[in-house]
Amino acid sequence: MRNPFLIRGYVSPEYFCDRKTETEEIVRKLTNENSLLLMSQRRMGKTGLIDHCFYQTELKKNYHLFYVDIYATTNLQEFVYKFGKEIFDKIKPKGKKFLENFISIITSLRPAFKFDEQSGAPIFDIGIGDIKSPEFSIEEIFKFLQNADKHCIIAIDEFQQIGKYPQSNIEAILRTHIQKATNCTFLFAGSQQHLLRNIFFTASRPFYQSVSVLSLNPIDKKTYTSFIIKQFKKNKKYISTEFVERIYDKFEGHTFYIQSVFNELFALLDENEECTENILVDAVNQKVKSYENIFLDTLNLLSNKQKEVLYAIAKAGKANSITSADFIRKYALKSASSVQSAAKQLLELEIVTAENNVYQVYDRFFGLWLTTQYGNGFTI
Repeated sequence: MRNPFLIRGYVSPEYFCDRKTETEEIVRKLTNENSLLLMSQRRMGKTGLIDHCFYQTELKKNYHLFYVDIYATTNLQEFVYKFGKEIFDKIKPKGKKFLENFISIITSLRPAFKFDEQSGAPIFDIGIGDIKSPEFSIEEIFKFLQNADKHCIIAIDEFQQIGKYPQSNIEAILRTHIQKATNCTFLFAGSQQHLLRNIFFTASRPFYQSVSVLSLNPIDKKTYTSFIIKQFKKNKKYISTEFVERIYDKFEGHTFYIQSVFNELFALLDENEECTENILVDAVNQKVKSYENIFLDTLNLLSNKQKEVLYAIAKAGKANSITSADFIRKYALKSASSVQSAAKQLLELEIVTAENNVYQVYDRFFGLWLTTQYGNGFTI
Protein backbone atom coordinates (compact mmCIF):
# COMPACT_ATOMS: atom_id res chain seq x y z
CA MET A 1 0.00 0.00 0.00
CA ARG A 2 1.55 3.27 -1.12
CA ASN A 3 1.12 6.29 1.09
CA PRO A 4 -0.93 8.59 -1.18
CA PHE A 5 0.16 11.81 0.52
CA LEU A 6 3.45 12.55 -1.21
CA ILE A 7 5.72 15.13 0.42
CA ARG A 8 8.47 15.07 -2.20
CA GLY A 9 8.68 14.18 -5.84
CA TYR A 10 5.92 13.62 -8.35
CA VAL A 11 4.45 10.26 -9.37
CA SER A 12 1.28 10.73 -11.42
CA PRO A 13 -2.01 12.69 -11.53
CA GLU A 14 -3.52 10.06 -9.20
CA TYR A 15 -1.60 11.58 -6.28
CA PHE A 16 -1.96 15.19 -7.37
CA CYS A 17 -4.81 17.39 -6.18
CA ASP A 18 -6.60 19.76 -8.55
CA ARG A 19 -4.64 22.71 -10.04
CA LYS A 20 -6.56 22.09 -13.28
CA THR A 21 -6.95 25.79 -14.10
CA GLU A 22 -3.29 26.55 -13.36
CA THR A 23 -2.11 23.51 -15.33
CA GLU A 24 -4.16 24.51 -18.37
CA GLU A 25 -2.89 28.08 -18.23
CA ILE A 26 0.77 27.06 -17.88
CA VAL A 27 0.58 24.52 -20.71
CA ARG A 28 -1.23 27.02 -22.93
CA LYS A 29 1.34 29.75 -22.29
CA LEU A 30 4.33 27.46 -22.84
CA THR A 31 2.99 25.84 -26.01
CA ASN A 32 2.37 29.32 -27.41
CA GLU A 33 5.99 30.20 -26.62
CA ASN A 34 5.13 32.71 -23.91
CA SER A 35 7.65 32.70 -21.07
CA LEU A 36 5.98 32.68 -17.66
CA LEU A 37 6.75 33.66 -14.08
CA LEU A 38 5.16 31.38 -11.46
CA MET A 39 5.14 32.97 -7.99
CA SER A 40 4.00 31.53 -4.69
CA GLN A 41 4.93 31.31 -1.05
CA ARG A 42 7.38 28.52 -0.33
CA ARG A 43 5.87 25.07 0.13
CA MET A 44 2.66 25.97 -1.67
CA GLY A 45 3.29 23.27 -4.27
CA LYS A 46 4.81 25.12 -7.24
CA THR A 47 7.49 22.48 -7.87
CA GLY A 48 4.86 19.74 -7.88
CA LEU A 49 2.78 21.84 -10.26
CA ILE A 50 5.73 22.19 -12.65
CA ASP A 51 6.25 18.42 -12.54
CA HIS A 52 2.54 17.92 -13.16
CA CYS A 53 2.63 20.21 -16.20
CA PHE A 54 5.70 18.42 -17.55
CA TYR A 55 3.77 15.15 -17.16
CA GLN A 56 1.08 16.34 -19.57
CA THR A 57 1.23 14.51 -22.90
CA GLU A 58 1.16 17.73 -24.91
CA LEU A 59 4.46 18.82 -23.36
CA LYS A 60 6.08 15.43 -22.72
CA LYS A 61 5.61 14.26 -26.30
CA ASN A 62 6.49 17.38 -28.26
CA TYR A 63 9.19 19.20 -26.27
CA HIS A 64 12.51 18.74 -24.55
CA LEU A 65 11.76 19.53 -20.89
CA PHE A 66 14.37 20.69 -18.39
CA TYR A 67 13.95 21.60 -14.72
CA VAL A 68 16.73 23.45 -12.88
CA ASP A 69 16.43 24.27 -9.17
CA ILE A 70 18.96 27.01 -8.33
CA TYR A 71 17.90 27.61 -4.71
CA ALA A 72 21.24 26.36 -3.36
CA THR A 73 23.39 28.25 -5.89
CA THR A 74 25.41 31.29 -4.86
CA ASN A 75 27.19 32.34 -8.07
CA LEU A 76 27.26 31.95 -11.85
CA GLN A 77 29.63 28.97 -11.72
CA GLU A 78 27.15 26.99 -9.63
CA PHE A 79 24.33 28.06 -11.96
CA VAL A 80 26.29 26.73 -14.95
CA TYR A 81 26.92 23.45 -13.13
CA LYS A 82 23.24 22.91 -12.29
CA PHE A 83 22.09 23.95 -15.78
CA GLY A 84 24.67 21.84 -17.61
CA LYS A 85 24.09 18.76 -15.46
CA GLU A 86 20.32 18.90 -15.93
CA ILE A 87 20.67 19.00 -19.72
CA PHE A 88 23.29 16.22 -19.67
CA ASP A 89 21.11 13.98 -17.47
CA LYS A 90 18.05 14.51 -19.66
CA ILE A 91 19.75 13.85 -23.01
CA LYS A 92 21.87 10.91 -21.79
CA PRO A 93 19.06 8.33 -22.21
CA LYS A 94 18.43 9.57 -25.75
CA GLY A 95 21.55 7.87 -27.06
CA LYS A 96 25.11 8.32 -28.28
CA LYS A 97 24.29 10.80 -31.05
CA PHE A 98 22.72 13.31 -28.64
CA LEU A 99 25.62 13.00 -26.22
CA GLU A 100 28.25 13.46 -28.91
CA ASN A 101 26.47 16.57 -30.14
CA PHE A 102 26.28 17.95 -26.61
CA ILE A 103 29.95 17.30 -25.91
CA SER A 104 31.03 18.75 -29.26
CA ILE A 105 29.25 22.06 -28.54
CA ILE A 106 29.91 22.43 -24.79
CA THR A 107 33.70 22.47 -25.15
CA SER A 108 34.33 24.50 -21.98
CA LEU A 109 32.84 21.71 -19.84
CA ARG A 110 34.50 18.83 -21.68
CA PRO A 111 36.45 17.68 -18.55
CA ALA A 112 33.04 17.03 -16.94
CA PHE A 113 32.14 14.28 -19.40
CA LYS A 114 33.56 11.01 -18.15
CA PHE A 115 32.64 7.35 -18.18
CA ASP A 116 31.91 5.13 -15.23
CA GLU A 117 34.74 2.60 -14.91
CA GLN A 118 32.42 -0.31 -14.16
CA SER A 119 29.33 0.32 -16.28
CA GLY A 120 30.88 2.42 -19.01
CA ALA A 121 27.93 4.82 -18.76
CA PRO A 122 28.64 8.54 -19.32
CA ILE A 123 28.61 10.71 -16.18
CA PHE A 124 28.78 14.45 -15.52
CA ASP A 125 31.67 14.96 -13.12
CA ILE A 126 33.25 18.36 -12.60
CA GLY A 127 34.14 20.56 -9.66
CA ILE A 128 32.65 24.03 -9.38
CA GLY A 129 36.18 25.44 -9.37
CA ASP A 130 36.85 23.79 -12.74
CA ILE A 131 34.31 26.08 -14.42
CA LYS A 132 36.79 28.78 -15.38
CA SER A 133 34.69 30.78 -17.87
CA PRO A 134 31.03 30.55 -16.80
CA GLU A 135 29.93 33.27 -19.24
CA PHE A 136 31.37 31.27 -22.14
CA SER A 137 29.84 28.03 -20.82
CA ILE A 138 26.41 29.69 -20.63
CA GLU A 139 26.81 30.81 -24.24
CA GLU A 140 27.63 27.23 -25.30
CA ILE A 141 24.67 25.77 -23.39
CA PHE A 142 22.27 28.14 -25.13
CA LYS A 143 23.89 27.32 -28.48
CA PHE A 144 23.16 23.64 -27.86
CA LEU A 145 19.54 24.35 -26.90
CA GLN A 146 19.06 26.59 -29.92
CA ASN A 147 20.16 23.72 -32.20
CA ALA A 148 18.07 21.04 -30.48
CA ASP A 149 15.78 18.92 -32.67
CA LYS A 150 12.69 19.95 -30.65
CA HIS A 151 11.59 23.14 -28.95
CA CYS A 152 12.96 23.31 -25.40
CA ILE A 153 11.05 24.33 -22.28
CA ILE A 154 13.31 25.25 -19.37
CA ALA A 155 11.91 25.68 -15.86
CA ILE A 156 14.25 27.56 -13.51
CA ASP A 157 13.03 27.28 -9.93
CA GLU A 158 13.85 29.83 -7.20
CA PHE A 159 14.98 32.20 -9.92
CA GLN A 160 15.29 35.09 -7.44
CA GLN A 161 18.65 33.60 -6.40
CA ILE A 162 20.38 35.23 -9.38
CA GLY A 163 19.81 38.58 -7.68
CA LYS A 164 22.13 37.43 -4.87
CA TYR A 165 25.03 36.38 -7.12
CA PRO A 166 28.22 38.46 -6.75
CA GLN A 167 28.40 38.96 -10.53
CA SER A 168 26.74 42.34 -11.14
CA ASN A 169 25.87 41.64 -14.78
CA ILE A 170 24.25 38.20 -14.41
CA GLU A 171 20.74 39.41 -15.28
CA ALA A 172 22.00 41.12 -18.44
CA ILE A 173 23.97 38.02 -19.48
CA LEU A 174 21.01 35.67 -19.06
CA ARG A 175 18.51 38.06 -20.62
CA THR A 176 20.68 38.50 -23.71
CA HIS A 177 20.93 34.74 -24.28
CA ILE A 178 17.24 34.13 -23.51
CA GLN A 179 16.17 36.78 -26.03
CA LYS A 180 18.19 35.06 -28.75
CA ALA A 181 17.03 31.54 -27.80
CA THR A 182 14.11 31.30 -30.22
CA ASN A 183 14.06 27.51 -29.77
CA CYS A 184 13.40 27.87 -26.03
CA THR A 185 10.56 28.97 -23.77
CA PHE A 186 11.18 29.65 -20.09
CA LEU A 187 9.17 29.03 -16.95
CA PHE A 188 10.66 31.04 -14.11
CA ALA A 189 9.46 30.17 -10.61
CA GLY A 190 10.20 31.51 -7.16
CA SER A 191 9.00 32.10 -3.62
CA GLN A 192 10.63 35.39 -2.57
CA GLN A 193 8.07 37.52 -4.31
CA HIS A 194 9.56 40.94 -3.52
CA LEU A 195 12.86 39.91 -5.14
CA LEU A 196 11.08 38.52 -8.19
CA ARG A 197 9.06 41.71 -8.58
CA ASN A 198 12.29 43.69 -8.50
CA ILE A 199 13.80 41.51 -11.25
CA PHE A 200 10.79 41.45 -13.57
CA PHE A 201 8.98 44.73 -12.87
CA THR A 202 11.70 47.32 -12.31
CA ALA A 203 12.02 49.35 -15.51
CA SER A 204 15.81 49.61 -15.29
CA ARG A 205 16.37 45.82 -14.97
CA PRO A 206 17.05 43.57 -18.02
CA PHE A 207 14.07 41.23 -17.43
CA TYR A 208 11.54 44.08 -17.19
CA GLN A 209 8.10 42.95 -18.45
CA SER A 210 9.55 39.93 -20.25
CA VAL A 211 7.07 37.38 -18.88
CA SER A 212 3.44 36.64 -18.17
CA VAL A 213 2.71 36.15 -14.47
CA LEU A 214 0.80 33.47 -12.56
CA SER A 215 0.47 33.69 -8.76
CA LEU A 216 -0.19 30.37 -7.05
CA ASN A 217 -2.76 30.45 -4.25
CA PRO A 218 -3.85 27.65 -1.88
CA ILE A 219 -5.94 24.84 -3.34
CA ASP A 220 -9.66 25.37 -2.69
CA LYS A 221 -10.54 23.94 0.75
CA LYS A 222 -13.57 21.97 -0.42
CA THR A 223 -11.65 20.43 -3.32
CA TYR A 224 -8.63 19.55 -1.17
CA THR A 225 -10.82 18.10 1.59
CA SER A 226 -12.64 15.87 -0.88
CA PHE A 227 -9.31 14.67 -2.35
CA ILE A 228 -7.91 13.79 1.09
CA ILE A 229 -11.01 11.90 2.26
CA LYS A 230 -11.08 10.00 -1.04
CA GLN A 231 -7.44 8.93 -0.68
CA PHE A 232 -8.08 7.58 2.83
CA LYS A 233 -11.26 5.81 1.80
CA LYS A 234 -9.63 4.22 -1.25
CA ASN A 235 -7.15 2.58 1.12
CA LYS A 236 -9.84 1.54 3.64
CA LYS A 237 -8.94 4.20 6.15
CA TYR A 238 -11.34 6.90 7.25
CA ILE A 239 -11.33 10.52 8.39
CA SER A 240 -14.08 13.09 8.90
CA THR A 241 -14.54 16.29 6.92
CA GLU A 242 -14.19 18.25 10.17
CA PHE A 243 -10.71 16.88 10.91
CA VAL A 244 -9.46 17.54 7.37
CA GLU A 245 -10.75 21.10 7.41
CA ARG A 246 -9.16 21.76 10.78
CA ILE A 247 -5.74 20.80 9.41
CA TYR A 248 -6.36 22.85 6.25
CA ASP A 249 -7.25 25.91 8.36
CA LYS A 250 -4.37 25.37 10.78
CA PHE A 251 -1.85 25.55 7.96
CA GLU A 252 -3.83 28.02 5.84
CA GLY A 253 -3.87 25.77 2.80
CA HIS A 254 -0.08 25.34 2.57
CA THR A 255 0.32 22.19 0.52
CA PHE A 256 3.56 20.89 2.06
CA TYR A 257 2.34 21.04 5.67
CA ILE A 258 -1.04 19.53 4.85
CA GLN A 259 0.54 16.71 2.87
CA SER A 260 3.07 16.09 5.66
CA VAL A 261 0.42 15.81 8.37
CA PHE A 262 -1.77 13.46 6.35
CA ASN A 263 1.24 11.41 5.31
CA GLU A 264 1.95 10.88 9.02
CA LEU A 265 -1.70 10.25 9.83
CA PHE A 266 -2.09 7.72 7.01
CA ALA A 267 0.87 5.78 8.45
CA LEU A 268 -0.63 5.81 11.95
CA LEU A 269 -4.02 4.43 10.90
CA ASP A 270 -4.57 0.70 10.41
CA GLU A 271 -6.82 -0.67 7.70
CA ASN A 272 -10.52 -0.13 8.48
CA GLU A 273 -9.60 2.32 11.28
CA GLU A 274 -11.12 5.79 11.59
CA CYS A 275 -9.18 8.84 12.73
CA THR A 276 -9.94 10.12 16.22
CA GLU A 277 -9.08 13.39 17.93
CA ASN A 278 -6.15 11.77 19.76
CA ILE A 279 -4.72 10.21 16.61
CA LEU A 280 -5.00 13.53 14.75
CA VAL A 281 -3.16 15.43 17.50
CA ASP A 282 -0.57 12.66 17.74
CA ALA A 283 0.11 12.87 13.99
CA VAL A 284 0.79 16.62 14.18
CA ASN A 285 2.94 16.25 17.31
CA GLN A 286 5.01 13.47 15.76
CA LYS A 287 5.57 15.41 12.57
CA VAL A 288 6.63 18.55 14.44
CA LYS A 289 8.89 16.61 16.81
CA SER A 290 10.62 14.85 13.90
CA TYR A 291 12.27 18.17 13.01
CA GLU A 292 13.35 18.99 16.58
CA ASN A 293 17.11 18.62 16.02
CA ILE A 294 16.94 20.91 12.99
CA PHE A 295 15.00 23.50 14.99
CA LEU A 296 17.54 23.36 17.83
CA ASP A 297 20.39 23.86 15.36
CA THR A 298 18.58 26.90 13.93
CA LEU A 299 18.16 28.45 17.38
CA ASN A 300 21.84 27.90 18.18
CA LEU A 301 22.77 30.12 15.24
CA LEU A 302 20.73 33.06 16.54
CA SER A 303 21.68 35.80 18.99
CA ASN A 304 19.69 36.28 22.19
CA LYS A 305 17.93 39.37 20.75
CA GLN A 306 16.95 37.45 17.62
CA LYS A 307 15.62 34.56 19.73
CA GLU A 308 13.55 36.88 21.91
CA VAL A 309 11.87 38.46 18.88
CA LEU A 310 11.37 35.05 17.26
CA TYR A 311 9.70 33.67 20.42
CA ALA A 312 7.41 36.70 20.55
CA ILE A 313 6.35 36.28 16.91
CA ALA A 314 5.77 32.54 17.44
CA LYS A 315 3.62 33.17 20.53
CA ALA A 316 1.59 35.79 18.68
CA GLY A 317 1.10 33.47 15.70
CA LYS A 318 0.65 36.48 13.44
CA ALA A 319 2.38 39.51 14.88
CA ASN A 320 1.21 43.02 13.98
CA SER A 321 3.12 46.22 14.76
CA ILE A 322 6.10 44.46 16.34
CA THR A 323 7.83 47.76 17.15
CA SER A 324 4.81 49.18 18.98
CA ALA A 325 4.94 49.84 22.71
CA ASP A 326 2.12 47.33 23.32
CA PHE A 327 3.93 44.48 21.53
CA ILE A 328 7.26 45.27 23.24
CA ARG A 329 5.60 45.42 26.67
CA LYS A 330 3.54 42.25 26.16
CA TYR A 331 6.55 40.14 25.24
CA ALA A 332 9.13 41.88 27.49
CA LEU A 333 11.33 43.01 24.61
CA LYS A 334 14.08 45.62 24.87
CA SER A 335 13.26 48.50 22.53
CA ALA A 336 11.72 49.29 19.16
CA SER A 337 15.14 49.71 17.52
CA SER A 338 16.45 46.35 18.78
CA VAL A 339 13.23 44.61 17.69
CA GLN A 340 13.45 46.20 14.24
CA SER A 341 17.11 45.16 13.86
CA ALA A 342 16.47 41.56 14.99
CA ALA A 343 13.39 41.25 12.77
CA LYS A 344 15.36 42.44 9.74
CA GLN A 345 17.99 39.77 10.38
CA LEU A 346 15.36 37.07 10.84
CA LEU A 347 13.79 38.10 7.53
CA GLU A 348 17.16 37.89 5.75
CA LEU A 349 17.70 34.42 7.21
CA GLU A 350 14.19 33.47 5.97
CA ILE A 351 13.19 32.40 9.48
CA VAL A 352 10.24 34.79 9.54
CA THR A 353 8.14 36.39 6.81
CA ALA A 354 6.42 39.76 6.68
CA GLU A 355 3.36 40.31 4.49
CA ASN A 356 1.59 43.65 4.85
CA ASN A 357 3.61 44.26 8.03
CA VAL A 358 2.31 41.02 9.61
CA TYR A 359 5.15 38.82 10.86
CA GLN A 360 4.99 35.05 11.05
CA VAL A 361 7.46 32.17 11.50
CA TYR A 362 8.27 30.97 7.97
CA ASP A 363 8.28 27.25 8.74
CA ARG A 364 4.87 26.46 10.22
CA PHE A 365 6.17 23.34 11.98
CA PHE A 366 8.95 25.44 13.53
CA GLY A 367 6.34 27.93 14.71
CA LEU A 368 4.30 25.16 16.35
CA TRP A 369 7.41 23.69 17.96
CA LEU A 370 8.37 27.06 19.40
CA THR A 371 4.95 27.42 21.02
CA THR A 372 5.40 24.03 22.72
CA GLN A 373 8.84 25.01 24.02
CA TYR A 374 8.37 28.67 24.90
CA GLY A 375 4.64 29.25 24.86
CA ASN A 376 1.37 27.62 25.88
CA GLY A 377 1.48 24.89 23.23
CA PHE A 378 -0.79 24.69 20.18
CA THR A 379 -4.24 23.38 19.46
CA ILE A 380 -5.62 21.63 16.38
